[in-house]
Amino acid sequence: QDYFSANNIKHIDYKDIDILKRFINPNGKIMGHKKTGVTAKNQRQLTAAIKQARFLGLLPFVVK
Repeated sequence: QDYFSANNIKHIDYKDIDILKRFINPNGKIMGHKKTGVTAKNQRQLTAAIKQARFLGLLPFVVK
């Protein structure tokens, strides 16, 4: 079971920065679903949420 199913999260929101940070590696890249164990459907939602948060300045594109 993936993280979102286990915690009963239906919609992945771009404003939940603490949750999104779990799926970004130390360099700032989005980790793949094989490494995180997230289903493919949730991985697509997660990627879209991370990209939206980056665009709005909530998450960094790269880490210094």
